[in-house]
Amino acid sequence: MGKLFGTDGIRGEANRHPMRSEIAFGVGQAVAHLLKKEHHRTRIIIGKDTRISGYMLESSLEAGITSMGGHPLLVGVLPTPGIAFITQSMRADAGIVISASHNPCEDNGIKIFNGSGFKLSDQEEKTVEDLIFSGELENLLPPAREMGQAFRMEDVNGRYIVFLKNTFPRDLSMEGMKIVLDAANGATYKVAPVAFAELGAQVDVIHNAPNGININDGCGSQHTADLRKRVVETHSSVGLAFDGDGDRLIAVDEMGNEATGDQILMMCALVLKERGQLKNNLVVSTIMSNLGLKVACKRHGINQHASNVGDRYVLEDMIRLGGVLGGEESGHTIFLDHHTTGDGIITAMQVIACMARTGKRLSELTASMDIFPQKLINVGVKRKPKLNTLPELTQAIKQVEQELGDEGRVLVRYSGTQNMCRVMVEGPSAGITEKYCSQLAEIVERSLG
Repeated sequence: MGKLFGTDGIRGEANRHPMRSEIAFGVGQAVAHLLKKEHHRTRIIIGKDTRISGYMLESSLEAGITSMGGHPLLVGVLPTPGIAFITQSMRADAGIVISASHNPCEDNGIKIFNGSGFKLSDQEEKTVEDLIFSGELENLLPPAREMGQAFRMEDVNGRYIVFLKNTFPRDLSMEGMKIVLDAANGATYKVAPVAFAELGAQVDVIHNAPNGININDGCGSQHTADLRKRVVETHSSVGLAFDGDGDRLIAVDEMGNEATGDQILMMCALVLKERGQLKNNLVVSTIMSNLGLKVACKRHGINQHASNVGDRYVLEDMIRLGGVLGGEESGHTIFLDHHTTGDGIITAMQVIACMARTGKRLSELTASMDIFPQKLINVGVKRKPKLNTLPELTQAIKQVEQELGDEGRVLVRYSGTQNMCRVMVEGPSAGITEKYCSQLAEIVERSLG
């Protein structure tokens, strides 16, 4: 039996296993059956980003849900966190997102939220997998008269925009502020410009003309060159780059410098702490966060906890430890007082709120954290054996760790969403960091490439 779910739902190349119509059909059936209740028609929100393959997967999910007697509610293109919000707002039983986030257009994915707007647990995902591969779904189909109907929702953008605007403090204003948005030709291209304009900002938007294949293509949170240039050219206060499904944010300051997810997390933590709103004086990050975040938290008297990689694990630890702020270096930031999941637009609202609240430029706010030199190399792999079973690699990692001592660290892990091994090294200088990272990446490529 295959495994479908990674760290962030199901993901892969579109029109190839597992991102084929048959699997999407099975996911629709399994989720509809899993949530089926007596005397109740299961209602499941389906939304997507702008990838051309979204049409195929949307139709397949719709068919699977209706075949099992459920009612799919189609919302079209909407950011992933918007689908979580609509699911909760509509009191639907689940929400399904068709997106591969920051990946290129050739990929696609399926993420599932429960009725409360939280991603499914590992056990719930395993149950879905088991139902799909067991062959039992065919025996669970209802008679023809009890099949479901699909409905298209037309007013979701407006609902979501109102929700977003309500996360920006009412005692603050964006009136006259010049901002540049990079919509990554993705799911934020409609709602983000409207939300910021209605709050009074002077909005300049780039990469907001999706054609099905240009999502994340040289733009968005992974590629900020165009945004950095536009911010400087237009003398804007801030640039805001979203990824394809709108759950990440990378910001650019007024001088065209990129602010990482860790820097955003730190500046928001300091403002919340000053206002007495940083619950349990806690920030939850991940093991991939820059060493500078840990140092800055210690310097400012903030407790920092590192979770496993993946925003779902950050969220689990936030709930377990009683935190309201957490996130990843990649730009996923969760403000639990506002939403159940990472939302790039909400994060952008909070960044601007920090600027307005303090009267400081973004470059001044990000200076609260020094970034340790870090090198990350993604190595394509053909297989994913346990890394501790590769003696050459484990010995090399041990050697580099000994040489770095307290001045750096090594992290080697597989991507949960792609056939890649991520090799990350932090150290006292860029040269040393790059040298060790390249050495380890070569070993990974030789062993697994």
